[in-house]
Amino acid sequence: MESLSDTKWDVVISGTGLQQSLLALALSRSGKNILHVDPNEYYGEAEAVLSLQEVDEWAARRQSEDGDGVFAAARVTRPEGPESLSSRGYTLALAPQLIHTRSELLSKLVSSKAFRQLEFLAVGSFYIYQPSSAESSAPSLSRIPSTREDVFANTTISVKAKRGLMKFLKFVLDYNVEPQTDVWKPHAGDSLASFLAAEFKLDAALQAYIITLTLSLDGKISTEAGLAAIHRHITSMGVFGAGFAAVYPKWGGLSEIAQVGCRAGAVGGAVYMLGVGIKDVQKAPSTAEMPEELDIILSNDMAIKSKALVKVLGKPAGESRRLSRLTAIVNSGLPSLFETVTDGAPTPAVGVVAIPAGTPSGENRVSSEYPIYALAHSSDAGECPSGQCKFHSFFSLISFPPCVMMIKP
Repeated sequence: MESLSDTKWDVVISGTGLQQSLLALALSRSGKNILHVDPNEYYGEAEAVLSLQEVDEWAARRQSEDGDGVFAAARVTRPEGPESLSSRGYTLALAPQLIHTRSELLSKLVSSKAFRQLEFLAVGSFYIYQPSSAESSAPSLSRIPSTREDVFANTTISVKAKRGLMKFLKFVLDYNVEPQTDVWKPHAGDSLASFLAAEFKLDAALQAYIITLTLSLDGKISTEAGLAAIHRHITSMGVFGAGFAAVYPKWGGLSEIAQVGCRAGAVGGAVYMLGVGIKDVQKAPSTAEMPEELDIILSNDMAIKSKALVKVLGKPAGESRRLSRLTAIVNSGLPSLFETVTDGAPTPAVGVVAIPAGTPSGENRVSSEYPIYALAHSSDAGECPSGQCKFHSFFSLISFPPCVMMIKP
């Protein structure tokens, strides 16, 4: 058997994040020589899932970095006193994204048969936070209707508003064909909110309902992008079962998908090395055997040769949008967030709560310039003990403020 240095590698993949792992999955049946390395001691990179013990070490490393990484300024807080959390009872998914059933990612997982190694859980209702008002002394959550049946069953929307909402839902189902395209394309670059107000006479409350379904980070999504997002959500409803439009991989979100891709790569003959990164890359002189070749030095000083190297891009240049994120463990199961609303639907393990931009919240009634989203995970997601749930909340920042990752019971 050839040593790693003597092997003529076709592709070297650096990092085991979602993108690199999906590439490993795609190459798993190619018959090519693949070397897959990762400087971390765990799979997944920015999509990893960590135990509480690993989270402490992970956050400490982020504190020592230069502040420009994906998870800059990450920190962990724990309750004071004798009460402590079992490190085995909790995990932190760094990428707890939901996946719409009509998404290209899920389609590829199904066609490649990789879905057989995953357990998907239903994502249930989307809720909007409603602050206290003259009509209601206490804040509440309002479930967002996203189907014809939901709209008719809703008791908080007026009959007139329901007509406008139904008109929009019918429109968005076939938004990308004539004559619908003649209606929205002249306004493709305008904000979705202004389009909803002008074409469907929807008020600010119903606009917030619809924009929340897009999960827009700044709430200012364009008409073109917004219609595409709403179309995906509406058409995803019922694809794999009644009552849900999206799924969540149990035990760790996108980390589970990344690990499935890596396992497929290993079965296909790829060689894996954790704790090893790329130290240096130089273009080697061309030879008849390998006309285009790279000389690669790994972080363990091993020299290898490869036809291609795949690695993540560097840090974005200049001003960029960033997210502030909070992961909180709540000592309550909050079952009302995970109720089934359709006969025959599975019990959801994830619910989505949104605070629209400009909505006052908290004791001081402070509002955010951007929407705040929270993904609520029940214990069925496999990330916390029974009787508790976990919230992954995030909102957009511009430029300099760093991302924050916290675990707070």
